[in-house]
Amino acid sequence: MQAQDLIRHLRMLELDDVRQYVRSIPTNTLMGMGAFAAITTYWLATRPKALKPPCDLSMQSVEIPGGEYARCSILLDCDTYMAYYYDDARTMYEFFLRGLRVSKNGPCLGSRKPNQPYKWLSYKEVADRAEFAGSALLHRGHSQSGDKYIGIFAQNRPEWTISELACYTYSLVAVPLYDTLGTEAISYIIDKATISTVICDIADKARLILDCVSGRKHSISTVVIMEDFNSELIALAQQNGIEIVSLKELEAIGKANYKMPIPPKPEDLALICFTSGTTGNPKGAMLTHGNVVSNCAAFMKVTEGFLNPSPRDVLISFLPLAHMFERVVEGVLLVNGARIGYFQGDIRQLMDDLKTLKPTVFPVVPRLLNRMFDKIFGQANTPLKRWLLDFATSRKEAELRSGVVRKDSMWDKLIFSKVQASLGGRVRLMITGAAPVSPTVLTFLRAALGCQFYEGYGQTECTAGCSMSLPGDWTAGHVGAPLPCNFVKLMDVAEMNYFAANGEGEVCVKGSNVFQGYLKDPERTAEALGKDGWLHTGDIGKWLPNGTLKIIDRKKHIFKLAQGEYIAPEKIENIYIHSDPVAQIFVHGDSLQACLVGIVVPDPDFLPGWAKKRGIEGSYVEMCKNKELKNAILEDIIRLGKEAGLKSFEQVRDIALHTEMFSVQNGLLTPTLKAKRAELRSHFREQIDQLYAKIKM
Repeated sequence: MQAQDLIRHLRMLELDDVRQYVRSIPTNTLMGMGAFAAITTYWLATRPKALKPPCDLSMQSVEIPGGEYARCSILLDCDTYMAYYYDDARTMYEFFLRGLRVSKNGPCLGSRKPNQPYKWLSYKEVADRAEFAGSALLHRGHSQSGDKYIGIFAQNRPEWTISELACYTYSLVAVPLYDTLGTEAISYIIDKATISTVICDIADKARLILDCVSGRKHSISTVVIMEDFNSELIALAQQNGIEIVSLKELEAIGKANYKMPIPPKPEDLALICFTSGTTGNPKGAMLTHGNVVSNCAAFMKVTEGFLNPSPRDVLISFLPLAHMFERVVEGVLLVNGARIGYFQGDIRQLMDDLKTLKPTVFPVVPRLLNRMFDKIFGQANTPLKRWLLDFATSRKEAELRSGVVRKDSMWDKLIFSKVQASLGGRVRLMITGAAPVSPTVLTFLRAALGCQFYEGYGQTECTAGCSMSLPGDWTAGHVGAPLPCNFVKLMDVAEMNYFAANGEGEVCVKGSNVFQGYLKDPERTAEALGKDGWLHTGDIGKWLPNGTLKIIDRKKHIFKLAQGEYIAPEKIENIYIHSDPVAQIFVHGDSLQACLVGIVVPDPDFLPGWAKKRGIEGSYVEMCKNKELKNAILEDIIRLGKEAGLKSFEQVRDIALHTEMFSVQNGLLTPTLKAKRAELRSHFREQIDQLYAKIKM
């Protein structure tokens, strides 16, 4: 008799009959029943449980009555926007004070040298150094009412955050700079914000600042350097009327001339974040303390009951602090008394930093996710390994669809433990933003890494994010629901056939996280905010049935072909990029041409195997010159275009293969990895002209 049959039979008997019946059962059968019962009990006790989502995931946002199709988060009372999470933390200065209190002066900022452990500054040490640095800035003439903009030009490190906190402590305004802007853009920013003090990390950055102002009228009076510098640099600075001071000297000046903090108000400016843009001069987005606090608050509200950050949490800081995505994540950790560990400054050493730091929170960008994805699948280099990886992934993805997130399954122990350990083994939350991520990559890594993994969407002008996926919704292909700090509305873009009545249109945002405008630039401010105060993002979105937002197109980068048809190249590129051999693609067309052409950078890791299946071999450069291979790639992307419903005039007619990746370094991508279309067009002008010449022959 099977154990299940025995249990069913026992339920039908009275208690005395059960006792008599059990005595008559052979011992080995009883032992089998006991083992079965033990296994069942263990399974019930240890089976994975889905975390309860914060709302009904089939309706994550609701339309505002009379709001012209505007929607708000289901987590929000739609009468107002969320402005703060903690009543005693309404500015970024108060954020830090709360962190100091709840951490009980625990470790705050950590850094390391190669092959060394992390060394930590306590919250009080950070606060003291910020007060000394800020006191020195005031002593040297800076004030909230006058010379209040302080440039910070450094890689992520404790002194970056100390310098920023110095500004917040005395109601000054931080202006982050980054070297990928180039000297022309940095010169423009210095003049636009009339910056007189720039705090740099190394002498080379200080030298770049001197290059920006050399031989002309400028506002710079002081350059502060965190690391060592020589007398030659001091002399060079003096020739331009600039004093070089070490950060240690600055803090010593402040200690000797200490000033009581001048706390900011929520409506006071906190940062001027200059966005690189794809054309023209950078635009200085003015962000208040209230803007940043509300964005942090919304993130905490969305993850309430799931993240619950505490002093036990550790963040790895490697994404540029000059951009708001990283700034908001760090704010969430600091207000809750957690620790921030900075990478060594070399992205090639990031994996070593992760293993040493063992972070619990890990913000990422799609480029890093793509590398992780490629590396994992690259190691599955035999049919058996690939089958095991695919099967384990399907099992973990099935759990995800049921709302289960864990890293202790059999498949984790057998297959995914190594990749989890490579991140330190303690990551419990990841979030990606800044650029679109492939649904395939996101879903796989959610399964493989076994942690809460969110995707957000936004831009500097709404501080960082305006939408984000909700806990429990581990589906991909959308950017979540509106954050509780803002409403989102889709507005008609008639020339592209997108209409709000159909749930499609330009994504527009209004809320407590929306910026105050561009510094000294009323024309571009009016263009961004419009007459009604809605921030126009330039992205085209679509509402999905469950109230989440999907980004489907880009408004700004549209052009007409010679026959009058409108083209949105980014939409086409986002389809073609799914071709296996394609790493990057640039689609070009203009009003003088009747068709599109493209520049494709093949994936150097994937291309050899893909080409070999088609009987083509050789070096990467040789393959990129092979006409037969080029035609095979063209055929593949055209196939993808047809499957995605592209019209014939939206398909490229021909392509050229290029061997060098588009990058920030070669000037073809912005620091946030967006295509600089004007530069790409100029860079590939010769190849583009040759493609059109061949088409016309």
